[in-house]
Amino acid sequence: MKLNELKDLLRSMGVVGAGGAGFPTYAKLSDAADTIILNCAECEPLLKLHRQLLEENTHEILSALDAILDATGAKQAIIGVKEHYHATIEALEGEIGEFPRISVKKLGAVYPSGDEIILIKEACGRVVDPGKLPISVGVTVCNVETVYNVYRALHGKPVTHKYVTVAGEVKNPITLYVPIGTKIAELISAAGGLTVKEAELLSGGPMMGNIVKASDAVTKTTNAIIALPADHQIILNKKRNPKISLKRAMSVCCQCRSCTELCSRHVAGYPVEPHMVMRVLANGGRGDLKALEGSLFCSNCGLCETYSCPQDLSPRALIAELKAAVKKSGMPMPQGFKADPDPKDAEYKKVSVDRLTMRLGLKKYDVAAPISEDFETKSVKIMLSQHIGAPAVARVAEGDTVKVGDVIAEAKDGALSVSIHASLSGKVDTVAPNYVKIIAAKAERN
Repeated sequence: MKLNELKDLLRSMGVVGAGGAGFPTYAKLSDAADTIILNCAECEPLLKLHRQLLEENTHEILSALDAILDATGAKQAIIGVKEHYHATIEALEGEIGEFPRISVKKLGAVYPSGDEIILIKEACGRVVDPGKLPISVGVTVCNVETVYNVYRALHGKPVTHKYVTVAGEVKNPITLYVPIGTKIAELISAAGGLTVKEAELLSGGPMMGNIVKASDAVTKTTNAIIALPADHQIILNKKRNPKISLKRAMSVCCQCRSCTELCSRHVAGYPVEPHMVMRVLANGGRGDLKALEGSLFCSNCGLCETYSCPQDLSPRALIAELKAAVKKSGMPMPQGFKADPDPKDAEYKKVSVDRLTMRLGLKKYDVAAPISEDFETKSVKIMLSQHIGAPAVARVAEGDTVKVGDVIAEAKDGALSVSIHASLSGKVDTVAPNYVKIIAAKAERN
């Protein structure tokens, strides 16, 4: 298949990054890439979806990678997988002989090895400069479920369902295959319900995930729902008031540099120095303002606030506020920064995932969450914007009958956008400006 044909297919089938911001996959693919990296680092504590999916669907994912190589003209694909994912590596070794252009790179059990800037350096030794995209060094990075969805698209199946790990304070941790648009509350019920009276829910990992409501719906980027006690430190961190965080920084930051020494982007050679940001902000914006520019390349990994700071301060939150203000103002990202290709003592500053899990108070939740495809729902609320770019344009009306896989919203013409498909067979109940609700005639999976 030619590249433009594959891109058109993925756009029409609704394939986006199955995690993170949900960047449309068709727009990522380029004939300027000579290397495709499959990201199976899955570095956040408690997340196990990608390693399980790759283990159970090895041949399908490898064949999709091979098809991407054919379409883009890239010379090689590298699978980045942590060295202790033994079952996944064994599954790969049993199949990879059929795919001579694909190799495996075993990664250390450190956080955040799934950051694509770090992964690219680990997998193929290339350094992506601050503000640049992976394609600037000839690389495209995709995660495991995204490539699995490419395989499905190649076989005529659009993105209608999502694998979601349900973990934490639930009776039976599990990874469910659910229709997109399913209420999060239904996932909690399918996992046996909560085991504490007062809980908060995180969508995503404990480090970079966000607090969500039980009434919210699963989207194409929902990887995990983690239930934690409402008074857990991770939850309290995410509820911090930035204004109070700033006043605390002004009062007690001791400039010990721990946040900078262990900052994952600083260790990767980026000009991110959280301690300098704290210094400037604590002094009313006076000092080394260049440090503020460098901080815009922060990945929001959260190590500074959850692992490094002895004073329980949150450089991450303050940097996030700064980045939001810059974005709102319309200011362009700073240019001209270069990454240090060989930062001092980098190998000794990497943070063990096991140690991080213990420090976060999550060790008791680090248990198996087996995949189950036995799930039904009676209604779905499908958002029209589940990706970076323009929302899809609804093409159904209230009262219409739809089947799983039918197009309910088309990619917006001339814009970065993808189509959206029915995840449930039934009747269209509501067509709102930002979502379509479907009531099941009979729940079924694709």
